[in-house]
Amino acid sequence: MRVPDFSLYLITDRKLTVFADMISVVREALLGGVKAVQLREKDISAAELFGLAKSLRKITEDHGAKLLVNDRVDIALAVRADGVHLGKNSMPVQDARKILGASSLIGYSAHGIEEALAAEQKGADMITFGPVYYTKSKAGYGPPLGIEKLRQVSSLLRIPVYALGGVTAENIVEIASSGVAGVALVSAIMADADPAAAARKLIFKMNRHATFSGTTHT
Repeated sequence: MRVPDFSLYLITDRKLTVFADMISVVREALLGGVKAVQLREKDISAAELFGLAKSLRKITEDHGAKLLVNDRVDIALAVRADGVHLGKNSMPVQDARKILGASSLIGYSAHGIEEALAAEQKGADMITFGPVYYTKSKAGYGPPLGIEKLRQVSSLLRIPVYALGGVTAENIVEIASSGVAGVALVSAIMADADPAAAARKLIFKMNRHATFSGTTHT
């Protein structure tokens, strides 16, 4: 089992990158200080996903950043990613651990406190918890969970919790008050015309105005 060493966790969505291709956007985000990326493109073929994973593995290594692949343990292994990110419809955490080994990071997307506790018990290294705020992309998971539930799950779990859903530079301070390790986000960087500047702004706010239990950036 590994402990994540990042507080900002970028999740990809190529449909939001209207100003440049996805790889270029992630590269700019890495230049802006992002140190962890989750490749999450659920609607493409395995061949396409593998190609993206290879490209992201190269640029994340170049910038000293972690790469996790959503759901696909096989692709994570093939490109030597740092781990995978799972959910309720994914391979069970215990089985992914058997395949990937103790040195790989295993994240889990939880949408309730009981689900988060179960994932920890099964061996996940980290949790994304949300949606904390309303966001169109997460509307299918029900109403926002809010800061109070985020605070509860953060106090109950021993593994790092990352707030997900509607995270912006404007609500970073409120999120930090919950005691989470960091934030996971998509559109705040992926949809920005200047991903590097967006990343720098978020990191500046996290470092100056908030105290997260995860490692902050410089």
